[in-house]
Amino acid sequence: MIKNIVGDNTFLNDLKSKKATFILALSNTKTANIPGITQAGIPGKLHLTPTLDAEFLCTGQVFSLGEIAETPKGVPTPALMTRAVHTLSPYNHIELLNLGLEISPKVEGFKIHDFQINPSENIAKGADIEAKEVFEKALAFGRTYACQDDYIILGESVPSGTTTAMATALGLKYDAQDYFSSSFKEVPSNIRETTLKLALSNLDTYDGIFEVLSKISDNMLIFNAGFIIGLNNRVKIVLAGGTQMACVLLIVNKMVGVITKRIETTNLALCTTKWVAQDKNSDIKALLELVDFEINAYYSDFDFSNSNHPALKLYDQGEAKEGVGAGGALMYGFLNGLSQEEITQQVESFLG
Repeated sequence: MIKNIVGDNTFLNDLKSKKATFILALSNTKTANIPGITQAGIPGKLHLTPTLDAEFLCTGQVFSLGEIAETPKGVPTPALMTRAVHTLSPYNHIELLNLGLEISPKVEGFKIHDFQINPSENIAKGADIEAKEVFEKALAFGRTYACQDDYIILGESVPSGTTTAMATALGLKYDAQDYFSSSFKEVPSNIRETTLKLALSNLDTYDGIFEVLSKISDNMLIFNAGFIIGLNNRVKIVLAGGTQMACVLLIVNKMVGVITKRIETTNLALCTTKWVAQDKNSDIKALLELVDFEINAYYSDFDFSNSNHPALKLYDQGEAKEGVGAGGALMYGFLNGLSQEEITQQVESFLG
């Protein structure tokens, strides 16, 4: 049910039947406004995608719009899977990180950590992020964060985040040109390549890591990297995501020697979906092998082969792959005894 990408199963064995805090990192980047760059939400309202995802994860409803986020082809948000697992085998706590949202989610009774960070700009023109400030806020948060449960599952919702992740990796001099996934089945390579070329042209030869991140990254990537370093291996944490979360690890890798002398990763892992792990247009394993520290990474062997719902079948056709911590959520469900059939039926119930 949970398969290895790199590493071994020792990390997973310690999580069986344990309870987690689910943290969802939310941010907007105006890169998402580039026509055709992403299909992670409703055209013209992409800035609402993380807001709606957070509302649905927490409550099973959306309040900032009349419907859940879905792509123009009708693929519903991966938040359906994350919420389905919570409905069947609840996370002990759900917490939200506001890392630069245009619209804050309407959820009562849930902890929203607001760090007074602005949405980032279009990377083609310069992301205009105070990267050092964002990172330092994350570092402080990680150092003081008191997990109330056995471990943390850290997910994200950032429309066009794979593009900013790819720009970040390339800007940090990783050879990762063909390793990043997309919300599309067929990656919009011309649009992405043009955007990346413009973004990378904003860099100067002598830019340090924070200058690079300020110009071509996004708040979620920077913050999550700082959070991990701030936690300093105190608590087990699963990065629930695909190539974007792998990019977080690439940033952490570059910070070793700059912010910290070394990093312990025995309590750190990544878990994504089968759709990312088996995506022919990306290579998460190759991304993970670019880091200099040991990392365990897995994917949840889940698909919608048990479903006849046409919208869900689009996942199996590659039209959407990951988001809102779906891979880590499915892992949590499997570790707590849920079956693919149970999760599928619960997801279908949300769609009517």
